[in-house]
Order: sequence, then structure tokens, then C-alpha cells
Amino acid sequence: MRSRILQCAFVAALVSYPALLWAQAPPPQQPTPPASTPAATQTAQSHGAVRITLDEAIQLAQQHNHNLAAARTTILQNEAQETTANLRPNPVLTLGEQYFPFFQPNAFSGDYIDNNAEFDVGLSYLFERGKKRQHRLQAAQDATAVTRSTVADNERTLMFNVASQFFAVQLAESTLDLALQDQNSFQKTVDISDARYKAGDISEADFLKIQLQLLQFQTDVSQAELQKVQALVGLRQYLGYQSVPEDYDVSGDFDYKPVTMKLEDLQSKALQNRPDFRAAVQGVAAAKSQYELARANGKRDVTGSATYAHTGGVSTLDLSASWELPFFDRNQGEIARTNYVINQAQELELAASDQVMTDVLDAYETVSQNDKVITLYRGGYLDAAQKSLDITQYSYKRGAASLLDFLDAERSYRAAQLGYRQTLAAYLTAVEQLREAVGVRTLP
Repeated sequence: MRSRILQCAFVAALVSYPALLWAQAPPPQQPTPPASTPAATQTAQSHGAVRITLDEAIQLAQQHNHNLAAARTTILQNEAQETTANLRPNPVLTLGEQYFPFFQPNAFSGDYIDNNAEFDVGLSYLFERGKKRQHRLQAAQDATAVTRSTVADNERTLMFNVASQFFAVQLAESTLDLALQDQNSFQKTVDISDARYKAGDISEADFLKIQLQLLQFQTDVSQAELQKVQALVGLRQYLGYQSVPEDYDVSGDFDYKPVTMKLEDLQSKALQNRPDFRAAVQGVAAAKSQYELARANGKRDVTGSATYAHTGGVSTLDLSASWELPFFDRNQGEIARTNYVINQAQELELAASDQVMTDVLDAYETVSQNDKVITLYRGGYLDAAQKSLDITQYSYKRGAASLLDFLDAERSYRAAQLGYRQTLAAYLTAVEQLREAVGVRTLP
């Protein structure tokens, strides 16, 4: 009879146990941004590592990136070409002597030099027609303007690459922090399971499964550490390898920040700020300058000369002028070619405008889609994963849940947390891509 009463009490306890779990389970924690206090960040601080923010990373890249520095030299090269284009022709000095008694030195005397030898001193200068120098200078200046915009576009791309790699580092640190937390939490479960195994509450097979599951957590930590190192190395390449120490780290919030924007306003702003589109517009002006230069080169130049001659005791001054007769070559081919270049530049301007509109639209839609996914995570899925793990873990430690239920809840929690972090990194990268598409560092 006593045994029957105990069995009934045990069945009643099992029936009422889920309600007790809901009542006694600790309240689910609000999923905070994973980079608030990552373990990797605390380790870097304890070792005194240099920490840089995203803005500082972009500044370092602008100052020390070798590819960008090499691109900037093209501006100086074009400015030097402006100097060359603005140069005037050099005058030509001509000296001549005839009837010098070189092979009859006995005949050499002052009278012979004055009365028999001939000396000529001439000066000639090329007079450019059609304002060639002014057109050359204008064409060079327009080419420099295009180069400046092209370099600015290289800088825009570099800032996006730096930001994307910066978020990759933050994702790696956040993943490492999650892996360390999961490993530490599961280690406690292993310790409890060891005690239960020794007390005979669980079988050896279940205990071995738990121990093997710990290997997965340890592997996750190792992989996350490797991903962080690789991400930091990739970022260092953009910053300039010598601009930061080997043990540097990143600093900043890895968190969701909603962006309010209108597509039409962003596209209009992009047409005003995108340096590649500005380069396309300037390319039309540069093409027109080349056309005007080609027309100017079709004008024939005049060479004027003045020569002083002393012959037979008589001094004379000769004046002359020469120029080509443009019967055949009037630079027709180059004039026609540069005219077609104008049409080409205009088409490229339209293509660049379409590209700007497309880039902004793609980036805008990417941000919107990632925003929706993050909203789903933050709207309940993270809470549900945390609550499911807390309840299952609480039940398992007291023998009311199976090992498979606990491991499944653990996997679901890890998948939800990792998925949220990856989606957050994708969202931040999409926002940065939208900034790049618009051509600004701050979105409205």
C-alpha cells in the first residue's frame, strides 16, 4: 500500500512539473547586442592592445593605404602635365660662319676676317596660331579634374572595404564571445552531469554524449579565434600594415541602429555626391576640350626669324617667315575622332547615371530586407530561444527532461544567436553599402 501511494505521488509530480518549471524558471534575458562586453575585447584591454574605432580605421586607411597613395600621385602627374601644356615654344638661336681659312692658317688675319669671311647670327620663334597653348592647358586641367574624381571614387571604395572588414572583425569577436559563453555554460552542465552519473541518475552513455558535445563547443571557440585573427589581418592590409601594431583590436558598438530614408531622396543625393558620376560628367567636358584642341592643331603655325649677317665687310639684317600650306593635312582625322569621343563621353555619363540609380536601389532594398530579418529576431525569436534553453536546462538538471531535449534546445539557442549576429553584420554592411552608393558618410 505504501509503495502504491509513492507511485501515485511520483506520477502527480511529473504531471505538475511543467507548470512548476514555468513558475520557477528564471526570467529570460533580453538579448543585448553581442558586442557590448565581448570577452575578446576584455582580453585586448587587459593586454593594453591598441583599439581603433571605425572612424579611426577609415582615417588610417586614408593616410596609409598604399594603393590609395599610389592613385593620388596620378593627380600630381596631371598637374605636372598642366605645366607642360602651358609652356610656350622656345626661341631658336642660329650661329653660322663661312669661308674660315681653317686649312690655310697663313691667310688668317683681321682683314681677311672682316672682308672675306661670313658670319651669321639668327633668331627664330614659332608663333602658335588658334590659341593652341590655351586649349592645351584647358584640356590638361579637365583631365586633372577627371583624375581627382576618379581618385575620390577609389577612396569611396576603400572606405566601404574598410567598414565591411571592420564589421567582419566585430562579427568574429561577437562569435568568439558567444562561443566562450556557450563553452563555459556547457562546462557547468558537464560538471553537473558528472555528479549525476556518479550518483547513478544518468547512464554512462548519456554522460559520454555530453562530454562529446563539449568538444563541439571547444571547436567553435577555436574556429572563432581563427576567424578573428584572419579578419584583423584583412583589415590591417587596408589600413596599411605598418600603421597599427600587431596586437591591435577594434572598438565600437556592434548593434542594430534603424535607418530612416526615402529612396528618391537618396538617389538625388547620390547624383550630387558620387565621384564616379562626377568623373563621367567631367569626362564630357574633357572630351570637348580635346575636340577644341584638335581644331586648334589644325591651324598652321608661323615661324618668324631675324638674321644678322656680316659678309664682305657689309652687315645686313634679314627677316623671314615660313608656314605650312594646309592643302592636305588640316588635322581632319583627329578632329573627327575627338568629335566621336564627345558622343562616347555623353553615353558614358548616361550609363554612370543609370549605375548610380541602380546601386542606390540595390543597396536600399538590401538594407530593407536585412532590417526585416533583424526585426524578426528581436521581435521574439531570440527571447523564445533563450526561454526554451532556460526551461530545458532547468528541467534536465532536475531529471525532468531528456538529454536529447536538452541538446536540441542548446543547438537551437546557438543557431538563433549565431544567426542574429550574422544578420546584424549583414545589416551593418548593407547600411555601409548604401552609404557608398549615395557617396556620403552619414545617412539622413
